[in-house]
Amino acid sequence: MTHFARIAGTVTYTPGDGVPMEIPQGRVEVDLAPDSATLSWEAEKGIVGSAAIPRTSYEEYVRSGKIVPESEVDK
Repeated sequence: MTHFARIAGTVTYTPGDGVPMEIPQGRVEVDLAPDSATLSWEAEKGIVGSAAIPRTSYEEYVRSGKIVPESEVDK
C-alpha cells in the first residue's frame, strides 16, 4: 500500500553494510510491504532518494512521531 508521509525527526537507513544515513525532513512516498517500508523523496532537484527499512522500524518511527503519515498531518 502506497501513501505519503512527512519526515518530522531523525530517521535513518543503512545502505548495505555502510554507515547509517539520515533521510531529509519533508514529504516522502511510502510503499509498505509485509516486512519492509520503502521511502522515496526528492534528494535534490531532479534526483530521487530511496531507502528500504524494516517494517518494525517504520512503525516505531511512526509511534515516536518521527514519521507522520499524511492522513495524520492535519489532526
